[in-house]
Amino acid sequence: MEQASPIPKKVTRQPARRPRTAYLYAIESLRAEILQGKLKAGDRLRQDELARRLDVSTTPIREALRSLVSEGLVFFDVHRGAVVRGLTIEDARELYGLRKSLETLMVERVMDSMRNEDIALAEALHAEMAETTDVSRWTELNIEFHAALWASQSDTRLAHLIKSLRDASGPYIALSIYMKPEHIERSNAEHQKMLDEYKARDMAAVKRHTVDHLDATLSIIVKAIEQVETEKPD
Repeated sequence: MEQASPIPKKVTRQPARRPRTAYLYAIESLRAEILQGKLKAGDRLRQDELARRLDVSTTPIREALRSLVSEGLVFFDVHRGAVVRGLTIEDARELYGLRKSLETLMVERVMDSMRNEDIALAEALHAEMAETTDVSRWTELNIEFHAALWASQSDTRLAHLIKSLRDASGPYIALSIYMKPEHIERSNAEHQKMLDEYKARDMAAVKRHTVDHLDATLSIIVKAIEQVETEKPD
């Protein structure tokens, strides 16, 4: 993703006015509270309490929690129900360090086996990503986009390792987008450039672009976590 620019000193992106549906209001409010650190790692998210506090029914709360699970910001515990997942700089650095090593290796493997239909699917997913403003959907499409490019290697152990790392990166990507909403537009531009490089079978360019893409995203994530930790309520 594009080069990181300084993050504003104060996070003030909680919705200023109520969105058009109860679901959007619920998910935007809960996402903001998690990413701002108001809801902390390990906090239990009780549907009835959240519904009362946000003045909505439990149905949009339940739908919002499902979406937040797909983003990686919440997980379901058998005994405790929905729980806030923690985000740490150490974990982010380990994830992205592993991803740089494995994804550049995947580029080497896939370049000779990539099919025209793989490129076509990636282009279709890229077009949808350019049209969506929903963080949950964009995050899902982002994973599908890269999986499409590597579809010819989808049954390999390497592909399964990369998928697990990408899935684990979901909440960090959500944080980077929350802190820098323009990150989506920049990332879409990066993906178009990457598509062009794959079409040209330019392995060196794709590998270089992949590393730069991950490094820039990690830089934003680290600054975002540092800011949240600094501003976290006592």
